[in-house]
Amino acid sequence: MNQKRRRQIIQMLEEQQAITNQELMDCFGISIETVRRDLAYLEEHGMLTRVYGGAVWKENAKTEPLYSRREQKNNKEKEKISNQAQVFIEQNDIVFFDLGTTVESVAKNLDKEKKVHAFTNSIRAAVALCEKCSNVILTGGKIRDGELSLSGTLAEDNISKFNIQKAIIGAGGITEEGISDFIVDEAGLRNKVIKNAKKVIVLADYAKFSVRAMCHVCGFEDIDVLITDNKAPKDILNIIRKKGVQVVVVK
Repeated sequence: MNQKRRRQIIQMLEEQQAITNQELMDCFGISIETVRRDLAYLEEHGMLTRVYGGAVWKENAKTEPLYSRREQKNNKEKEKISNQAQVFIEQNDIVFFDLGTTVESVAKNLDKEKKVHAFTNSIRAAVALCEKCSNVILTGGKIRDGELSLSGTLAEDNISKFNIQKAIIGAGGITEEGISDFIVDEAGLRNKVIKNAKKVIVLADYAKFSVRAMCHVCGFEDIDVLITDNKAPKDILNIIRKKGVQVVVVK
């Protein structure tokens, strides 16, 4: 029974890249002590890395999952988070749309009557925004194959010339220390945007929690709003709230 459950845990991690203790307790009807024993066993055998509140796939801190894979994961949660993000975008706002599947969903569902002025480093988001916005400006920079994202010094220099009212930001990982990312140049651009924006709104489904990606982007002192789903670990959310962030949990 133990081995069958542990194989299922590995299967879940392969698909989701990260998993919480609470999720395992709910899924298998087991105690926190059993969860810890299972994760300790699997970590000892090199199958995962335990983190605060759960575990991540062994290579998760180094390697970002493919876009095509991320696009099909946790879609219900992402859609609800995306819908909630629309509430924060107002008429004639100047908005930066980050790369990533959840932010792209915001771009696709944006109300064109709001006449938003959009900046983005995501070619995918730019295509969706062209039909929705008064203006769409790409940051420029080097294109990353597969992701179709733009980054580098050119992108950072260009975005620093503009005053951003709202920044809709994705995250590679979230811990109590802040948000992180897998790609150095993209982390650098995110940091520039966050420092320049009047209001920073981070979107992250539950699978991003307890993941510490390679590049630190910022701490929660730089974040105004975090929108997530009700599978996100409550202990980490409480820590984030205490740091002054408005945490919105969609059901």
